[in-house]
Amino acid sequence: MLGNFSYHNPTKLYFGEDSLNYLKDELKKYGENVLLVYGGGSIKKNGLYDEITAILKECGKNVAEVPGVMPNPTSDKLNEGVEIARKNKSDFILAVGGGSVCDYSKAVSVSVHCNDDPWEKYFIRFEEPDCKILPVGCVLTMAGTGSEMNGGSVITNHKCKLKIGHVFGEEVMPRFSILNPRYTMTLPKYQMCAGIFDIMSHICEQYFSGEDDNTSDYISEGLMRGLIHSSRIAVKDPKNYEARSNIMWTATWALNTLVSKGKTEDWMVHMLGQAVGAYTDATHGMTLAAVSLPYYRHIMQYGLKKFARFAVEVWGVSPTGKTDEQIANEGLAAMESWMKEIELVMTISELGASDDMIEGIADATTILKGGYKVLSRDEVIKILKESM
Repeated sequence: MLGNFSYHNPTKLYFGEDSLNYLKDELKKYGENVLLVYGGGSIKKNGLYDEITAILKECGKNVAEVPGVMPNPTSDKLNEGVEIARKNKSDFILAVGGGSVCDYSKAVSVSVHCNDDPWEKYFIRFEEPDCKILPVGCVLTMAGTGSEMNGGSVITNHKCKLKIGHVFGEEVMPRFSILNPRYTMTLPKYQMCAGIFDIMSHICEQYFSGEDDNTSDYISEGLMRGLIHSSRIAVKDPKNYEARSNIMWTATWALNTLVSKGKTEDWMVHMLGQAVGAYTDATHGMTLAAVSLPYYRHIMQYGLKKFARFAVEVWGVSPTGKTDEQIANEGLAAMESWMKEIELVMTISELGASDDMIEGIADATTILKGGYKVLSRDEVIKILKESM
């Protein structure tokens, strides 16, 4: 049965090709000093930067910029953004980019008025903000993380070799997000495919926790089937608007806290992938892809009925005359074939991990208790070795 829960998501979404038209109305609700946050400069090449700065100017905003937010935003970059926001008395943050830019902007939003070290407070001690929080709005350019409609923020500390996420409460969620699938079409194919698997992993990590026959599971299965279908179209035809829009919408629903309701959740794939990313700085979705199958094959026996259901309901495996174990293995084999079909990285060695990093990556892996099996450190090492 479903567990007890409350649900509220305050983020307002504008979806579609004309969604940027609503930015002006949203900006009117917030202060005059805007912190514009973006990544490596692609928004300047595709013209989006000019469109947004023109809207900001029309709205009479004083704009300070934080450019160059990297795919795995660092604690040093966080400190830089906080300094710029404080200097310019920013009272609103506009994030333009993918999930990393959105994640980063949320981290800045809770840090500008924080009297403590943000890394220590939020990402080591996992404390909640007790200071004024700057409101955030997002213009999304990549589908994958779901950061546009949740309170999550992931920051990397290179000195500590740690990559850690903090899921903040609804007060940190973006006030609004603008989702135009056209903006995602300038992404390199590698990044698109990484985003697709990030979506898949988000759903799986909520789905593979508990064996209850509940509404959250039925929604998750539908989302996964739709994602698989659209991904196959998008890989062959990256400009297919219907496929890209369905992928973008699925990404939002995969991690806006809806399908987690009534679930214990198992985020060990993310813990493993983020630890790999802390050592390699590799693309997030690809680190997840590289560790997923070794992890799921390791825990399959502890949640066998759910893995068999996954095989039948998501991958269309016929259960006739087969044991649950055979069905479950066929499902993971089907998942592996799809992963290769959409050109994902399948080993952490391809991402730059080496044998001499395994112990350190294991030490950087946070052990969670929401899944079918709580891992020991030896099991983490075994899974990492199988991921090589």
